[in-house]
Amino acid sequence: MSAPTAPASGGLHPSGTKVTPVMVACMLSAFVAILDMQIVATALPRIAGDLGGIDLFAWVTTAYVIASSVTTPIYGKLGDLFGRKVVYLSAMGLFLLGSALSGLAGSMELLIVFRIVQGLGAGGLFVSVLAIIGELFTPREGAKYYGMFGMVFAGASLAGPAVGGLLTDALSWHWVFLVNLPVGAVIVALLAKYLHLPRKVRESELDYAGIVTLSGAIVAVTLLTSWGGVEYSWTSPQIIGLGLATLLLLGLFVKAESAAAEPIVPLRLFKDSTFTISLLGTMICGIVFVGTVNFLALYVQVATGASPTTSGFVLLPMMLGLVLTSVVSSKIIGKTGKYKVFPILSMALGIVGAALLSTMDADTPRALAIAYMLVFGLASGLSAQVFTQAAQNTAPPQDMGAVSGTVTFGRSFGTSIGISLFAAIFYGRLTDELAARVPAGALNGVDHNSLSSDTVLNSLDATVRTAVEQAYAAALTPVFVAAVPVLVVGLVLTLLMKNHTLRSRHHGGGGDGAPADSAAKETAPATADSSPETA
Repeated sequence: MSAPTAPASGGLHPSGTKVTPVMVACMLSAFVAILDMQIVATALPRIAGDLGGIDLFAWVTTAYVIASSVTTPIYGKLGDLFGRKVVYLSAMGLFLLGSALSGLAGSMELLIVFRIVQGLGAGGLFVSVLAIIGELFTPREGAKYYGMFGMVFAGASLAGPAVGGLLTDALSWHWVFLVNLPVGAVIVALLAKYLHLPRKVRESELDYAGIVTLSGAIVAVTLLTSWGGVEYSWTSPQIIGLGLATLLLLGLFVKAESAAAEPIVPLRLFKDSTFTISLLGTMICGIVFVGTVNFLALYVQVATGASPTTSGFVLLPMMLGLVLTSVVSSKIIGKTGKYKVFPILSMALGIVGAALLSTMDADTPRALAIAYMLVFGLASGLSAQVFTQAAQNTAPPQDMGAVSGTVTFGRSFGTSIGISLFAAIFYGRLTDELAARVPAGALNGVDHNSLSSDTVLNSLDATVRTAVEQAYAAALTPVFVAAVPVLVVGLVLTLLMKNHTLRSRHHGGGGDGAPADSAAKETAPATADSSPETA
């Protein structure tokens, strides 16, 4: 028998869950997880100055991203085994503990350790929210809530820099971490009281071999993309060694998952082409649409000389574009049940947007740059949550958490890879551009790593500052050029997606192929969808 669906009005769910406060808590949870990255980034220069560790600057973020990426698929599987509520509350507890400890850190080394703790908890927040929605609602009913994530992401991204700056200046940088505590307490109280999903505890063994090998592979590939071309040459023993370690650990991970009774990423899921393409598609979205945002802010602030406040307004149309297409596409998907056209449009429009962004230089009119960013934002919103919906639509109930966790992990992992790769491309080009454009000796005594600072830029001679701005703009061009072939791969993948219709009721049985809802007619023949996909 299929599980009962939630009332359309969002009142009391048949399971006893009060939908409205639970959804408020879920959206707050996603907001906090996204906001944390934004407000910490704003405060990092002050933190490094106070704690005296500019050489460890990047690791405050990298440690958090690695920890959250490693644990995301693990939390999904733990939710399948022990229930969503207990796993979510455990993750939030760990996140709040890490936030409190980070706020009290007295050295960069301790802060990095505490950010790892915070990241270990953060890895379970977003995936648990997606899995909770997946259990409460059918894919079509859940479409409106997935659309809200576009607004949550945009709101957190827009508010983050301003909130981080305000907290740092008005109170101290410690509060960019401590602010999570009261918000987290509200979330915990709401979910503890109003979320009542059936507790599904199964006797099983945790996949320790899979956890260790996947974690090792993620760390290795993140270090490879972070250090390659920056700390070490791409042909250095260190980078080659990391590449070989990544391949070895991935091979061991596949072997471990094949033998595990309860694998964290069941390999049978990859028999479903919708899941496989959704995973690869969401990784590409993470690489390009999320991985380039920091570089757009860098362009606005350094290449065009805008203040942080002004840059927030310049980026606002892009984020509003993301919200607009995310909400509109979610409403259309909710009404029609069809989703394939949106990721295709996302990749195609993204190619156009990235190509336009690659033409920008220090002299590009601000209105034109805003228009290019708007195109990019519209493209991003078209695929904001579609890949998660598509993967959940064909997932058997017992694998809902693993599917949600793996797809969420794909976006997070793609983001870390994108930031690392684009940073390597940017920094590699910046050194050459500065040497070619800035008069010899003009930057003597100036730390090149501080040139993005308003204070440092304002202290330079006008001619030298113009040369620096032009160098930054030229160094950013190959970042957006590199995004184009990645999106081309994404376009090819999305064209290969099967055009399933989202189920209008819960799964009644399970296979890894098309939805089990007989009422949902696919564009492909029903007989082709009754078995695992192989195309």
